Amino acid sequence: MIVFPNCKINLGLHIIRRRADGFHDLETVFYPLQLTDALEVLSPGTLQFNSSGIAIPGAAADNLCLKAWHLLKKDFPSIAAVDIHLHKHIPIGAGLGGGSADAAFMLMHLNQRFQLELTTEQLVAYAAVLGSDCPFFVLNKPCYATGRGEVMSPVELDLNAWTFVLVCPDIHVNTGWAFKQLIPKEPAVSLVEVIKQPVEEWKGLMKNDFEEPIFSAHPELKEIKENMYRQGAVYATMSGSGSAMVGIFPKGTGFTATYKTFTI
Repeated sequence: MIVFPNCKINLGLHIIRRRADGFHDLETVFYPLQLTDALEVLSPGTLQFNSSGIAIPGAAADNLCLKAWHLLKKDFPSIAAVDIHLHKHIPIGAGLGGGSADAAFMLMHLNQRFQLELTTEQLVAYAAVLGSDCPFFVLNKPCYATGRGEVMSPVELDLNAWTFVLVCPDIHVNTGWAFKQLIPKEPAVSLVEVIKQPVEEWKGLMKNDFEEPIFSAHPELKEIKENMYRQGAVYATMSGSGSAMVGIFPKGTGFTATYKTFTI
């Protein structure tokens, strides 16, 4: 069976405080987009993982899809071994959550294939073990997120009337470094209130706290954002801690860039 894990973007991102456990409390709005990987799972198998498309760094044994299988296997010993093939299309390390999506879709597929009858709430709890972004992809609908990003509340937000442009330069931003550049603070206005405003007003209201230090280190990202506005975007932002840049355009607007670009 083949499933198609999709990416997400962050609409705004505020880092509010550092927690005692070393993580940070934040607020953001997750929004799903249909830029996808392809995940094929065959059973019975021999617990093999292979991939194609974009090269995935690290050992195959460390892939989150395999970790998802092992996580469920601990509680459900009857789960059979599987063979996994992942065709990677979502850019890696871009703030789009592709690896998290792959893991969450793996959990949901195993739940269905082996009739584990896990509830959405249980799947979210398993996903949180794999990564802070993973629970979002179990819900896979616009959500206001707090905590580490795992505390989510669905929100009414339909942006189908707009075109999304993702620009993905070959720039790696170290997330740990990015957090160290920030001074956490409470936002003046919560993002859950900002998204109630018309999209055309977001430019002056919605902020990603990571942009200032990361743009200073990588000014080409700032130039991409400014270029989006020059070419007609009503709102542009960096997704997460980057380096993917997101532009929201009126339908039918063209966009040109010198970097890898996806129009959705």
